[in-house]
Amino acid sequence: QVQLVESGGGLVQTGGSLRLSCAASGLTFSSYIMGWFRQAPGNEREFVAAVSRSGLKTYYADSVKGRFTISRDGAKNTVYLQMSSLKPEDTAVYFCAADYGPITTDQGEYDYWGQGTQVTVSS
Repeated sequence: QVQLVESGGGLVQTGGSLRLSCAASGLTFSSYIMGWFRQAPGNEREFVAAVSRSGLKTYYADSVKGRFTISRDGAKNTVYLQMSSLKPEDTAVYFCAADYGPITTDQGEYDYWGQGTQVTVSS
């Protein structure tokens, strides 16, 4: 069965960095768009970033553009989210997701989801 397993979350101070990883199994990794979403307490889940199947095209939410970088490693079936210059408002549970269709920011189009990893940014 398909599994997406996130790791790398934790507690970091404002201005710090973290790298999230999402290991995929049970699917043909190269056939899927990969995305990151996040959900803060009391808020709806929101789009953060997505990467094309080739890894050559990336898309970001305006709130993270210039601070976060999404990438993928086909040899490891893993997608990454490098987060820098972190702010308290980045505090959330971060989810990775896989989409078999066209690249999109619409979470409803994603087919598979991980369980999430907590990122907490202290002020």
